[in-house]
Amino acid sequence: MATFSKLTLSGSTDGRGIKVAQTATAGTTIHTGSATATTYDEVWLYAMNTDTTDRKLTIEWGGVSAPDDLIEFTVKAESGLYLIVPGLVLKGNATPLVVRAFAATADVVTILGYVNRITA
Repeated sequence: MATFSKLTLSGSTDGRGIKVAQTATAGTTIHTGSATATTYDEVWLYAMNTDTTDRKLTIEWGGVSAPDDLIEFTVKAESGLYLIVPGLVLKGNATPLVVRAFAATADVVTILGYVNRITA
């Protein structure tokens, strides 16, 4: 029987937001998946932009190869949280997959979210 556990993002401190400091690849680490092949991480990410200008955010989903691993989104200025990753799944891997993010401007976009870890 599978086990579900709700976890904070591994790049977060105590569940707090992760400020996107990087402006190019490789981005700020948001979450590192499991090293166990039978473990799956269902990842939910939300972004907010505290700047007065809309900012482009790029999520590097498990890798940094364009365009296959990149999710791009423009985060509206001062408008609350936007759903960026709606429960996409990372499968455990001997070399854990990493979700990273970079933005057009450093330190104005913040990522929040959680992981539902599913183990067989």
